[in-house]
Amino acid sequence: MTLRLHDLDLRGFASDNYAGIHPEVLDAITAANQGHQIAYGEDVYTARLQQVFAEHFGDQAQVFPVFNGTGANVVGLQSMLPRWGAVVCTSTAHIHTDEAGAPERVGGIKLLTVDAPDGKLTPELIDQQAWGWGDEHRAQPLVVSITQTTELGTAYTVDEVRAIADHVHSLGMKLHMDGARISNAAATLGLPLRAFTTDAGVDVLSFGGTKNGLLYGEAIVVLNPSASEGLHYLRKLNMQLSSKMRFVSAQLIALLTDDLYLRSAQHANAMAARLRGALEAGIADGSIQGVGFSQETQANGVFATLPAGVADRLREHFRFYDWDASRNEVRWMCSFDTSEQDIDDFVAALTRELATA
Repeated sequence: MTLRLHDLDLRGFASDNYAGIHPEVLDAITAANQGHQIAYGEDVYTARLQQVFAEHFGDQAQVFPVFNGTGANVVGLQSMLPRWGAVVCTSTAHIHTDEAGAPERVGGIKLLTVDAPDGKLTPELIDQQAWGWGDEHRAQPLVVSITQTTELGTAYTVDEVRAIADHVHSLGMKLHMDGARISNAAATLGLPLRAFTTDAGVDVLSFGGTKNGLLYGEAIVVLNPSASEGLHYLRKLNMQLSSKMRFVSAQLIALLTDDLYLRSAQHANAMAARLRGALEAGIADGSIQGVGFSQETQANGVFATLPAGVADRLREHFRFYDWDASRNEVRWMCSFDTSEQDIDDFVAALTRELATA
């Protein structure tokens, strides 16, 4: 019996996590669901996954599938740090704002935050917290974590990542990248994955899949083996070792086969561009009033400000989140299955609500 409890017509712009499983990924899960395979990563799918990631990130890359992005970040960072180490990140970083204190409580990691209006760190911003080595009273800043694309929807260029990596390494620190939306960054930059990771000096990467069509599962990718140790033990210690790992690995293989990761991300980015373009056109011709934009739209997210009360009325039809309620700022996210009709319907609904504001 097939059990379906939800309305198939319900659409939203709250998160790319709201989308279902990409059909090609679902096919990969079905194909892997035959017969028996050795548990805990000794299966043929996880072995193949190592080869696939080497093709995209270099022969030195080591991949460790995990359940989710928080797990990838916490365990990956743990492997880069001694007990007394700290991580420099932006004040909007997911590890700081949206992981319920997991880096601190589970990982035992001190986070040293820096304000970055566009969500991106620079060497100068890093230097605000990169100091105090040898001071026994200060947690030692030993890792910098950047997010690609950032929590504000912006993307680091190759030169920006390389400048950070060079600066961080010159200080004896390591560079971690939270790549929850790394596929959207690749689509934005028009570059292969290794161009702004391995080749730009990133040491350890959290590779995201759930926001780009996977059922569940992310991966810790060690790009510089000398920058990480103990992952074989830390993954289990932190409850991120999947017994039926073949199903995580099969999904990631599908994502990186025939450029599915890129095709899906390109579509999501294009839908965000369509949304922003439609709103800008309405602003220009006067049919839309009171809408502003708080960030550039470089990937699959649109950050906007609305007149008071409009967001709550619009949410009666489309789910989305406030970003900064104090200034009526909202975030609209597009996914691999967002359609042009979804965008057009959303813009029409927003236009109606603005007219009554």
